Amino acid sequence: MKRVLITIGICFSMAVHAIAQTASPDSGLTQRQRRIVEIASCTGRGDLENLKSALDAGLDDGLTVNEIREVLIHAYAYCGFPRSLRALQTFIAVLDERKAQGIEDPVGKDASPVADDRSRYERGRDILAEISGIPADAPKAAYAEFAPVIERFLKEHLFADLFERDVLTYEERELATVSVIAALGESVEPMLRGHLAICRNLGMTQEQLDRVLAVARADTAVKDVFPKGNLLPDTPNFTGEAWLEMFVTKADSMDCTVGNVTFAPGVRNGWHSHPGGQILLCTSGEGRYQEKGKPVQVLRPGDVVKIAPNVEHWHGAAPDCEFTHIAIGPQQSKGGAVWLDPETDEEYDNR
Repeated sequence: MKRVLITIGICFSMAVHAIAQTASPDSGLTQRQRRIVEIASCTGRGDLENLKSALDAGLDDGLTVNEIREVLIHAYAYCGFPRSLRALQTFIAVLDERKAQGIEDPVGKDASPVADDRSRYERGRDILAEISGIPADAPKAAYAEFAPVIERFLKEHLFADLFERDVLTYEERELATVSVIAALGESVEPMLRGHLAICRNLGMTQEQLDRVLAVARADTAVKDVFPKGNLLPDTPNFTGEAWLEMFVTKADSMDCTVGNVTFAPGVRNGWHSHPGGQILLCTSGEGRYQEKGKPVQVLRPGDVVKIAPNVEHWHGAAPDCEFTHIAIGPQQSKGGAVWLDPETDEEYDNR
C-alpha cells in the first residue's frame, strides 16, 4: 500500500508540473510557446534589436541553443535566407555576450537521424497530410498544378527536410510559421489562414491562436507614429508604469483632450468615468476594457471604444503585452475624469 501511495504521489506531482507547463492564466500559451512566437516574429520582421531581447528571454526561460537555432533556421522557409541568416548572426552575438558574463546556456539535443527508406517527397507528403488533416490524395492546389516543381520543393524540403527534424515538435514549428507569416503583413493573409487551420488541427485553441497573433503583430502596428510621452508619476489610479503624450489639452480651448497613452504589460487604470464621455482608438499591442456590470473585452489595434458619459469603466494592457491607445475626452466643459475604486485582480481576470 505504501508503495502504491508513493507511486500515486509521484504521478500527481508530474501531472501538476505538466499542467503548469501547458497552461497560463490568460491564454493557454506556455512561456516556451510565447518565446518561440516572439523569436520567430522578430525574425520575420527583421527586427534585430527586439530579437536580441527575445533571444535572451528565450534562453532565460529554458529554451536550449539548438531549439532557438532551429526556430531561426525554420523561419528561412517563410521569410527568406537574408532575415534568417541575420537572425542567426544576432543569436551568435547574444551567446557570446552571455558567455562573457559567465552564463553557460545548455546546447540541447540535435536532430535525430531519419530512419525511413521512403523518398523525401513521400515522407513530406505524408507529414503534410498528418498535420493538416487533408488527405494526401486530395486534389492539388492551383499553384501546384501551375508550377509542379514548387509543390515538389515544398514536400521534399519544407515538410521532409525541415519538419522531420525533431528538435521542435510539429506544433512548435507551426507556431513559428504562423508568427513569421503574421509579422510579414496582410499580403500573405491566405497563407496565414491555412497555417492557422493546421494549428487548430494539431490541437491549439482559438484563444491560443488569438494570443499568438497579438504577440506576433505587437510591433507591426502603428506604435511609432506618435511619441510615447513621459512616464506618469506613481498614482493609485494606475497599477504600474504608463506613459502619456498630450496632443490637445484644456488650454487649447477646443472643449476636448487628446492624448497617447501606453500601458506596460499587465498595467491598467482604476474604475473611473467621464462626464463628457470618452473615445479610445487602439493602435498597438493588446488591451483590456470593462464597463461596470459587463464582461472584460479584449482590445486590439484598430478597435474603437465609445464610452458614454458617466459610464464607469477601466482599461489597460493584456497581462503579457504592452498596449497603446489614443484617448479622446470630448465635452471637457462638463468636467474631467472622476476616479473611483481601484480595479481588482479578480475583475481584471474576469473574461
